[in-house]
Amino acid sequence: MSQELLYQIALTRIPLIGDVIVRKLLETFGSAGDIFRARRRELECIETVGSVRANAIRSFRDFSAAEKEILFIEKYGIRALFCTDPEYPQRLHHCYDSPSLLYFKGAASLNTTRMVSVVGTRKPSSYGRRICRQLTEELAAAQVTVVSGLAYGIDILAHETALQAGTPTIGVLAHGLDRIYPAAHKGTAVAMMAQGGLLTDFMSGHLPDRQNFPKRNRIVAGICDATIVIESGLQGGSLITADLAGGYHRDVFCVPGRADDPQAAGCNHLIKNNKAMLITGAADVLQMMGWEEPSKPPVVQRELFLQLSDNEQQLMQLFREKSPRHVEELYLLTGLTGSQVAEALFRLEMQSVLKSLPGQRYELIV
Repeated sequence: MSQELLYQIALTRIPLIGDVIVRKLLETFGSAGDIFRARRRELECIETVGSVRANAIRSFRDFSAAEKEILFIEKYGIRALFCTDPEYPQRLHHCYDSPSLLYFKGAASLNTTRMVSVVGTRKPSSYGRRICRQLTEELAAAQVTVVSGLAYGIDILAHETALQAGTPTIGVLAHGLDRIYPAAHKGTAVAMMAQGGLLTDFMSGHLPDRQNFPKRNRIVAGICDATIVIESGLQGGSLITADLAGGYHRDVFCVPGRADDPQAAGCNHLIKNNKAMLITGAADVLQMMGWEEPSKPPVVQRELFLQLSDNEQQLMQLFREKSPRHVEELYLLTGLTGSQVAEALFRLEMQSVLKSLPGQRYELIV
């Protein structure tokens, strides 16, 4: 049994010591064990800790629950990922209230290049279900890991579609890994552990109580590059997740719906108030995230150079010496009029010889 892991789990059980305080303590002491070994005076000097929290740390003696949890995770092959662990989701480090300790059962990496959460109503329409399947399949084709909350509706549909497409999918739970909620999704959850994983910051024994779901949603939002909302009312977990994602400076996307549809009211509200970008499919997400497959550069037919006009040849000589160049340089170095330079640039651009850049600059295509 790892002594440091024992301290890490115990640290999450100390009254008044939340995730934000844990990170503040780690900045000074470096490890969970060193926090427990610190003197009361040293603890009191830490900003936001003070005497009450220092006393809570120094008087903590209930290590039996941590020992029991270690036996549980060892028995079932669960990984405990402390915030200093290199396998801990690195995106969460940018979230001020990220969990100090996570429990993960699965085969997927929590630090893949592309991760997107797909969330929405628990009672989607046939339109919402169709859009969710189509969008998730397209994300899978682009090698995007799909994250959701294993709930009824859009959540479980996104997980199942990702599994069918053969892409990793991660479910974030609002309870311990000793149970699956809802129980109807146990089969999907088992498949996810082989092709993705289940993630939570709750120890075994924790029930899916109502107050746990907002905590779950902060992980769904923070672990991903972006959040997609597919059908949502004006209240509910999906809008909480979207709001958290925006607060973490993540991109938020929404599929719009009819103006008079209550199930689309949440998405339409986010779009209307500039809290989310409107999308109609995964192609929009890939384009906005810069995840499109790079297009092949146009093939430059060098034999066309023999057919260039004198003005075009003069410009080409300048671009061979230096590229890119500003339009003002071309006026000064060639002595041509503005209309002559503009005409020559246009013809060269149409022949895929030059490419225009922001700020009235042009670049030679090699």
